[in-house]
Amino acid sequence: MGCGSLGGVKTISLDLRERILAAYDAEEGSREAVARRFRVSLGMVKKLLQQRRRLGDVRPQHHRSGRKPRIVASHQHQLRALLDKKPDLTLKELRVATGLRCTLPAIHYVLTRMGLTYKKRRSMPVSKTGPTSGERGGAGGGSKPAGIRPGWSSSTSRVRKRT
Repeated sequence: MGCGSLGGVKTISLDLRERILAAYDAEEGSREAVARRFRVSLGMVKKLLQQRRRLGDVRPQHHRSGRKPRIVASHQHQLRALLDKKPDLTLKELRVATGLRCTLPAIHYVLTRMGLTYKKRRSMPVSKTGPTSGERGGAGGGSKPAGIRPGWSSSTSRVRKRT
């Protein structure tokens, strides 16, 4: 019945679309009867009538569906040029330089598809501070507070034995 596929939904051929409309126009039955005859849904018949009325054409309109990409070919050329000039740009810097209004992962996926690499983190000087914890048992929580007796826990209470 269909000639192509888009996400599991079969596209009805132009020939079948035209035959459905011709049968309806020739008053060979109601929309429901035409749908049954050509084994399509009533919704498809309604859609074809509406599309013909609105656009004057009944060809498939798949090119209009789906989310439009924010990063188009011109942006891809710009990203490539920026990374050729300065390969250690971060995603954030690339977004600012191109003026893109998209997420950082979106830029990452485009660069990956293009086979380009980029710097993952911004440069930072080496930390000059030493280890933050002192000797064992010092500050940092290694020892129990003085108020808790051995064998006891601060979260439990001792149950008295009956005599």
